[in-house]
Amino acid sequence: MSARFDCTDPAQLLQGLSEAEAALRRGELVVMPTDTVYGIAAEAFDPVAVELLLKAKGRGRDMPPPVLVGTVRAAMALVMDLADVGKDLIDEFWPGGLTIVCRSSPTLVWDLGETKGTVAVRMPLHPVALDLLKRTGPLAVSSANASGRPAATTADEAMDQLGDAVAVYLDGGPCADDVPSTIVDLTGSVPRLLRQGVISVERLREVIPLALEDEALGDEALGDEVPGDEVLSDEVLSDGTPVDEAPGDELSQHAIPEDEITGDENGITGDKNSQETGKAAPAGPVDPVSADPGDPGVVSPGAEDAADQGNPADRDATG
Repeated sequence: MSARFDCTDPAQLLQGLSEAEAALRRGELVVMPTDTVYGIAAEAFDPVAVELLLKAKGRGRDMPPPVLVGTVRAAMALVMDLADVGKDLIDEFWPGGLTIVCRSSPTLVWDLGETKGTVAVRMPLHPVALDLLKRTGPLAVSSANASGRPAATTADEAMDQLGDAVAVYLDGGPCADDVPSTIVDLTGSVPRLLRQGVISVERLREVIPLALEDEALGDEALGDEVPGDEVLSDEVLSDGTPVDEAPGDELSQHAIPEDEITGDENGITGDKNSQETGKAAPAGPVDPVSADPGDPGVVSPGAEDAADQGNPADRDATG
């Protein structure tokens, strides 16, 4: 039977994070709130766990999940040669509602599905999600819904759809909004908008040059089934093709999260500015680089940083 924890209660929050971490280490699934929608998470470096995630949602390997990270250092260890434009986007919009699709590092030992060498990555702006991610390292996360159904914006909705397929439910209350994360493809010579979301084209163009995809501006881009990404909200493939359900999820062929996870799954309350800009509010910022390297799932030093993006001692409860 699944365990559920009310993360608005400090005592249950601590117990829930510990139980969720233990479940993920055992290869089980966890549902957690994000700044877009609720996400279903699995250990990114455990192929069996990732397969369980896809099965729980009713998806195939052709719709790989995106990856959420708790620190910038962890993200850097997952991708190959991030250009200045990528760093500029991260500096401006992380943690927050921006998902970037990059070439994945060839040294990583993982299997997210048919990613075609790419990975969709986001650092969410939600305290519960960040706390968990800093304990576990990168997680494969898709919107917490069955394929073809709306993304869950409450723990109850997630439980109704996923039931006992999930070991632990972290209930952070209703999501603040259901707008998905914005998805930008950085695999080409010019950054390309794959899905319009919480961060506007105008804001992006204040930071980087950006090519548009017609689909990214249409309703399809927002995705009916995007659970925010599923964590990213309707997913879109790295070639710009919308995926049925996206939360970044599957988007990228790799992963464009339906985002809803990358969308606004976290249900972060408070500072409206942070939702519009994709940046954390000044109070209680997350230290994006306070990560401890080292994770058995990776081979190279950089990959180790990603897998263990944060020692519990380094955790920040930010929002």
